[in-house]
Amino acid sequence: MVVATIVQAVTMGLRQELARDKSVIVLGEDVGLNGGVFRATDGLQKEFGPERVIDTPLAELGIVGASIGLAVNGMRPVAEIQFSGFVYSSFDQLLSHAARIRMRSRGRFTCPLVLRAPYGAGIRALELHCESGESIFSHVPGLKMVVPSNPYDTKGLLASAIRDPDPVIFYEPMRIYRAIKQDIPDEEFFVPIGEANVLQEGDDLTLIAWGAMVKTCQDAIEKLNNKYSVELIDLRTINPYDAETVSNSVKKTGRCVITHEAIRTCGFAAELIASINEKALLNLEAPVVRVTSPDVPIPLAKLEGYFLPDSNRILKGIEKVMSF
Repeated sequence: MVVATIVQAVTMGLRQELARDKSVIVLGEDVGLNGGVFRATDGLQKEFGPERVIDTPLAELGIVGASIGLAVNGMRPVAEIQFSGFVYSSFDQLLSHAARIRMRSRGRFTCPLVLRAPYGAGIRALELHCESGESIFSHVPGLKMVVPSNPYDTKGLLASAIRDPDPVIFYEPMRIYRAIKQDIPDEEFFVPIGEANVLQEGDDLTLIAWGAMVKTCQDAIEKLNNKYSVELIDLRTINPYDAETVSNSVKKTGRCVITHEAIRTCGFAAELIASINEKALLNLEAPVVRVTSPDVPIPLAKLEGYFLPDSNRILKGIEKVMSF
């Protein structure tokens, strides 16, 4: 076992897969010599060489386009985009090509590409450095969307993503890159894509989150001081998501709060609520409450605290549901 942070778990996962399979390569801006903007690839180029850990030009469209070509031709590229907001310029490649190769070729080709990107606000960065676009990618058939919340899941989900035959968007919560330490195994293990994790069982309320918001939910639960029995679900995978775990929990508790960093309108909470209404409507004791960011562009540093959901806003959502 090794005590590791999320960013260290990324490095461990990449090192494991690079050593295991020579078709795995890492590419992106500054991933080699500098070890990445957050040092997630630190030391990997020295260990595996510049032909497998590749520094690219500053061109996200080129990084993703080249990765698709590599993936279709038998490689397993792991492309790093320095911040998730920079992915948008390559969206056409992801939507029109990576996500459709399997269908377009009637299964003759797949695209085993992993696109890693730090996501989310809370680090007082510049514009387009703090996006939370998971719901955008979840709307694209053929793309898988993964968002870990802790070091153990990060390593296990990354291994699963790299070995997956289809393209996976792998969002890493940079706000908690080094905020959580956890024992994780040295040896290889997997966290299956598409399975949520019930972090805490409860009877009064279901609380659902993913990524950095899981820790915020845990802070809110601690502030409750056992006032309510809360069942906390870490969704872990946005597409495909674990609708069964969500609906079973809501059937048990009868109440639900969903929180995410992304803006409210068409955020992934809306899809979860639709699924809950389809599968567990008659079990609900109150309408499902969303605790999200407002429908505005992510503000610069001084206003981030007003923009992001915090534990107090989650507590207000819980009280609203419980007092209905």
